[in-house]
Amino acid sequence: MAGILDSVNQRTQLVGENRLELLLFKLIGRQRFGINVFKVREVMPCPRLTMLPQQDSFIKGVAHIRGQTISVIDLSKSTGGPAIEQTDESFIIIAEYNRSVQGFLVAGVERIVTLSWADVMPPPEGAGKSSYLTAVTEIDNEMVSILDVEKILNEISPVSTDVSEDIIDTSVGESIGEKLVMIADDSTVARNQVKRALEPLGINMILAKNGRDALDQLKAIEATCENSITEKVALMISDIEMPEMDGYTLTAEVKGNERMAKMPIILHTSLSGVFNNAMVEKVGAEDFIPKFHPDELATAVKKWLKLDS
Repeated sequence: MAGILDSVNQRTQLVGENRLELLLFKLIGRQRFGINVFKVREVMPCPRLTMLPQQDSFIKGVAHIRGQTISVIDLSKSTGGPAIEQTDESFIIIAEYNRSVQGFLVAGVERIVTLSWADVMPPPEGAGKSSYLTAVTEIDNEMVSILDVEKILNEISPVSTDVSEDIIDTSVGESIGEKLVMIADDSTVARNQVKRALEPLGINMILAKNGRDALDQLKAIEATCENSITEKVALMISDIEMPEMDGYTLTAEVKGNERMAKMPIILHTSLSGVFNNAMVEKVGAEDFIPKFHPDELATAVKKWLKLDS
């Protein structure tokens, strides 16, 4: 696996072009899975793992890598499959989500593929609430599943959505009246985290499951406005990596529409990398927050809604 991520810094040019690169891997069985390369720090053969007392059953152990102790999650078991037993023949994908580093134990790692977000679809409706898929795509005439890693991590170590007392302010909602705040995120868990964090502000929210869904909803609302969508939607909060249309492309579409351009947009993402701030400025978003921190998000929303009012 040496060198599989050597050119990751060069890959940042894909961001903002509605394209992504997936690292393909397998768990137990033939099914192939994918993870966004921008979330991945390193891929390596599974090192010796140390068991910890009373650790979560989905955590295979901890690994000591480059001076850092990293929890290694059995990605098969945590998504309802059988445990990966042969760790000496397996790999770990070291990834960074929401400012923390985790190791995902997988049975095998294949290669990196480049594709368009337009070719990445939401999971089938029949997948049900218990599904761990956030999207699917087709590669080499085979279905590839993209896992909802936020959901997996939240089940192992739930993220608090509580906002500090000094930030709670229902007058924010009162100041914008019936205006809405749009939340766009392909992860059900992430959408609900944002929603719960903003509820103490007393605002009305609408949800979108990806960038395409958000744009369609915004256009429908804009058509009912006299001059600008800001008559009915005060702010949009959007994830960056989403199927069908990513957050950068969504932002560019909104800012390119005269009747929607004045609506403030906050982008947030679990993607790591210094390229984010540059891309946020390039597409014209007003703010950027590495997700998820309820106080930071609520504070940013208060700032932009108060400017609106």
